Amino acid sequence: MKWFFTALLLLSAPLFAAPAVVTIDNGQIRLPMPGRAVSAGYFTLHNSSEQQMVLTAVSSNVFGRIELHQHSHKDGMMRMEQIEHIVIPAGGSVELAPGGLHLMLFDAPDTLQVGQSVELILHFADGQQLAASLPVVVMPKR
Repeated sequence: MKWFFTALLLLSAPLFAAPAVVTIDNGQIRLPMPGRAVSAGYFTLHNSSEQQMVLTAVSSNVFGRIELHQHSHKDGMMRMEQIEHIVIPAGGSVELAPGGLHLMLFDAPDTLQVGQSVELILHFADGQQLAASLPVVVMPKR
């Protein structure tokens, strides 16, 4: 009888799992320009918890390195700089978009193609991780 209750508990565990605190939508990775191995990634993060969440890193088995970046204005010039983290406020959202916060993706493979999905793992300061699959899109013409 004890085994029955143990099995029941193990089988029902997914029913009691906590819902994802941070979710992602509108994600995309831009196809690198010809001859380049650097790209950018964009998406929106939503935090449904009552505490802020801090994104500290992003990893992927497709790119050699991924950095968190932001654009800023300094001395009348637009600059891009690496940052250590991105704070998603409690009950709020943060958009990673052109001209603002974004991912810089380095060492892109030559085989990357429009329409392909790239798996990313988002790492948070509290140890949580979020897996995401982002489509590769063509870089818009300027």
